[in-house]
Amino acid sequence: MQGSQSKDIAHYHIVGINYKKTDAAIRGSFAINQAQYGQLLEQAKTAYLDDVFVLSTCNRTEIYGFAEDPQQLVEMVCRQTDGDCNLFSQLSYVKSGEEAIKHLYQVGTGLDSQILGDYEIIGQIRNATRFAKTNGCLGGFQERLVNSVLQVSKLIKNETALSAGTVSVAFAAVRMLEYKVPDILNKKILLVGVGKIGRNTIKNMMDYLGVTDVTLVNRTLATAEEFARQHGLRHAPYEHLAEELNRADIVLVASNAPEPNILKQHFEGAGPKLIIDLSIPFNVAPEVSELPHISLVNVDELSKIQDETLQMRQQEVPKALSIIEEHMNEFLYWYKMRKHAVVLKAVKDKLQEIHTKEIREQKNGAQYKLEDMEAVSSRIIQKMINLMAGKVRRETDKSDQYIAMINDIFEAGVKQD
Repeated sequence: MQGSQSKDIAHYHIVGINYKKTDAAIRGSFAINQAQYGQLLEQAKTAYLDDVFVLSTCNRTEIYGFAEDPQQLVEMVCRQTDGDCNLFSQLSYVKSGEEAIKHLYQVGTGLDSQILGDYEIIGQIRNATRFAKTNGCLGGFQERLVNSVLQVSKLIKNETALSAGTVSVAFAAVRMLEYKVPDILNKKILLVGVGKIGRNTIKNMMDYLGVTDVTLVNRTLATAEEFARQHGLRHAPYEHLAEELNRADIVLVASNAPEPNILKQHFEGAGPKLIIDLSIPFNVAPEVSELPHISLVNVDELSKIQDETLQMRQQEVPKALSIIEEHMNEFLYWYKMRKHAVVLKAVKDKLQEIHTKEIREQKNGAQYKLEDMEAVSSRIIQKMINLMAGKVRRETDKSDQYIAMINDIFEAGVKQD
């Protein structure tokens, strides 16, 4: 990707929406799937935007990158999704510079998650940035920052209790079922969509509730077959979805389809059912909740279920923030040194240019005497002094800063000698 070698951190932005100001339906309208992500990155390259990556999960859609104006990032998200751009602008947050960097640290460590300490988010960041790198949109700045966030996330997980205990949307579903369905061992359970969230939910239900009467339905039959074989469960082909929905007492939906695939007509004339939609965007049509014999729960409602471990996690927040601050300062130091390296290389190149020119002009390549070399050195020194003096004269408002910096540099040099 094209872009400046030395990026101004003030132009590093994050723009996004999350669970704090939007419900699952709005977030679903701005969710970005893999195909849309690829198209967005192509747009970024065409617009010469640097270090761009997108984080799209059930709780947030965020875009990170360098841009002259964060509105450029907003427009890319809106072009790839079905959501209203004006609504996105109203509900979104924009952070720039160090605030944007701090935000990524807090997201990556679970401090900004709907469920405090959610550790799954770091894997989603890793996958999102890996995809951006594969598509030529991840530069040295972003890659270094993400690697630091990954390291900090690991440290916080190992050195604090921020992620201790089991609190997740999948486990929240189990807790809800535990209280709402006391006779769950007598219920027929259907999982539609055998992805990571669906698998985690079923495994938690088996471990904590002891359920065994579970049927798996997935678009790719082999995935359902494999998970069913490993855990002694029943599976059915996707073509039998309507029949399996009618048969089940409890339906878990985690199919990750771009639009609802569980519809009102599936349940007309059926018996009472509890349906839990774990998908973003929703995979259960909202009209399903109109049926009097159907109870429909989505991820936003599940996330309100509190677990006793959350109190313990809250006590660990100061420790986590301290670790973030330490490593963020290290990253910012690297960034500043990286900027200075560009300047120092330019100074070195200029000195080399002057040196070469003076050598060529000295007696046309004849043997040098000591006094000749001293003359060349004096002219090089004088030309560098003239360059600095000219800069000070031209920018009088910054002259004191320039002189102070030059003085500090040479005082440090004297002390080293």
